[in-house]
Amino acid sequence: MLIYLILFFFAFLENIFPPSPSDIIVVIGGSLVGASYLHFTPVLVFATGGSIAGFLTAFGIGWQIDKKIIHSGKIKFLSVQAIEKVEASFRNYGYYLIIANRFLPGTRAVISFFAGMSRLNVHLTMWLSLISSLLWNALLISMGMIFGDNISRIDKFLDTYTNIVVTLTVLIIVGLLVRNFWIKKKSSS
Repeated sequence: MLIYLILFFFAFLENIFPPSPSDIIVVIGGSLVGASYLHFTPVLVFATGGSIAGFLTAFGIGWQIDKKIIHSGKIKFLSVQAIEKVEASFRNYGYYLIIANRFLPGTRAVISFFAGMSRLNVHLTMWLSLISSLLWNALLISMGMIFGDNISRIDKFLDTYTNIVVTLTVLIIVGLLVRNFWIKKKSSS
């Protein structure tokens, strides 16, 4: 039972403090399933439950913070206009990001936080997060079951995957910023 609680805790923690090693912990849980020390379903339930609880906690924090703090002027580096643009984008594309959320390392906490700030539908958000978490955790547990003796290889693969996704995310954000800069510059002249 302690191992199941550890799986829950690390999956929860990753959504609040992103540099948490929850993915590799879930893979280790999968390797214990493969070695017949644990069972697949409880590992999946506890890892997914922790993911959902963490996602909804960050969502709730975003919901509570919302624009009150931004409008008060306490956060100088964020303008109201910038937040409103992010919220508008989340209202258009947020549900797609939530379904892809678990597959986007490094952005999980940010997506759940901004989903809350954007006041996305809580029930739909929860279901999409559940689907995303179930799929991702099932994949990680299966990897642990199949490659359980090679945890270091899986860790290296997950690191490479994370680096690729984070690099692509940064490139997309930079591309969008450059595009917006050129559009503003073009419209002002």
